[in-house]
Amino acid sequence: MGKLVSTMFVTLDGVYQAPGGSQEDTRDGFTQGGWSFPYGDEDFGRFITEVFDHVGAFLLGRRTYDIFAGFWPKVTDPADPVASRLNSRPKYVASSTLANPEWAGTTVLGGDLAKEVTALKEQTDGELQVHGSGALIRSLLALDLVDTLHLLTFPVVLGAGRRLFEEGAVPTAFRHTGGRVTAAGLSIQSYDFAGRPEYGSYELPEGA
Repeated sequence: MGKLVSTMFVTLDGVYQAPGGSQEDTRDGFTQGGWSFPYGDEDFGRFITEVFDHVGAFLLGRRTYDIFAGFWPKVTDPADPVASRLNSRPKYVASSTLANPEWAGTTVLGGDLAKEVTALKEQTDGELQVHGSGALIRSLLALDLVDTLHLLTFPVVLGAGRRLFEEGAVPTAFRHTGGRVTAAGLSIQSYDFAGRPEYGSYELPEGA
């Protein structure tokens, strides 16, 4: 059974909206798109290449799919580690409105998310990877379907924008499995799903 692996870009205040460009996602009047760009150095590129080396198939939310479909098919260099995988590997998009996707290799998932994603994990040789797709990842986390989370935290606070972990998120524990900090100050940390949180107290016992 394949693993579902999420790679998310967030700011120090937890914003995931529009990391890659000013017009990527302007919902709610968001004007600070493109905040990840200044940190895209060789260390960052090396990590992204490592991630894409393990992909078997992609699972994307509708908004991220549309952004990717408008860009990556135009990148035709077979040596590009991202484009070559995105254009050749199976792509699944969770959407109730997308009818006729033009990007080759795309299948639309419009039914029971838990059943369909569980089936995809079972049939995928390699990692089933989710890139971006914040709303989809929140749904998958709530269903305990995310096996690994690569959380890339950029050293910037925006004070506005859609946040990955919102009020009401399912309490979830993770086990840290590795990490690094790039020369530009980007913190890349990897976590595996570890069930529900455990709780304790630093209070002194009665009579101490």
